[in-house]
Amino acid sequence: MNVSDSTTFTALTVRSTEDRVHVQLDRPEVRNAIDAAMVEELHAVCTHLERDPRTLILTGTTVNGKGIFASGADIGQLRDRRRADALRGVNSRLFDRIARLPMPVIAALDGYALGGGAELAWAADFRLGTPQLKIGQPETGLGIIAAAGALWRLKELAGESLAKEILLAGRVLTAEEALAAGLTSEIHEADGLLDAAHALADRIARQDPLAVQISKKVFHMPREAHPAVDELAQAILFESQAKFDRMQAFLDRKKTDRQKTGDTKDD
Repeated sequence: MNVSDSTTFTALTVRSTEDRVHVQLDRPEVRNAIDAAMVEELHAVCTHLERDPRTLILTGTTVNGKGIFASGADIGQLRDRRRADALRGVNSRLFDRIARLPMPVIAALDGYALGGGAELAWAADFRLGTPQLKIGQPETGLGIIAAAGALWRLKELAGESLAKEILLAGRVLTAEEALAAGLTSEIHEADGLLDAAHALADRIARQDPLAVQISKKVFHMPREAHPAVDELAQAILFESQAKFDRMQAFLDRKKTDRQKTGDTKDD
């Protein structure tokens, strides 16, 4: 079943293929502000991807011909939230769920990715940008904190010094600054950004899906879980049919290549 088959989306545009789902944040009238409807619909996408693991590509939309990923949370809704709403972790629990999806998440960022939009990007496994990217956490200027993951993810991703500049002093990074800090891995012109995201998804699709899922899960384990968790994970994969098939195919290709070059010596 495709993720879009059984759900009606109003804040997202969702396209599915056999090995990936492309989710476009699609509220151009409010510069893709993340509201309750978008949160609910992203949870619906997560439900599908937890049951049917596929790579997720997240993109924004265009406003007056300019790209925008997400301008942050919907300030109108955010202003009216109270203590009980904060304790429910509306955005933080969603972004944590996205970060924990079985297969990789690719965020393709054009234009502004601010506040909750940046925190959604930090939850992804890969971040690609355009030269027009502006990314940061302006929350303290609004009298709140970046409580949906940035306060701890940014320190892990960019180091303490830069994270404090972004979180405590409101620094907004340009595309080149984000790339230099390792917060994005590639920069592409806007008209090639989605193609670049799909090219990355193609590379992921060529790997064994179970090995990718287990690698992602083990990668995020705490240090004290290693090396025991690595050994247990490898034990699972050593019994998978894909391991035997892929390794045999590798050996067959190597043998064929040797025959073509006239090298028949054993390894």
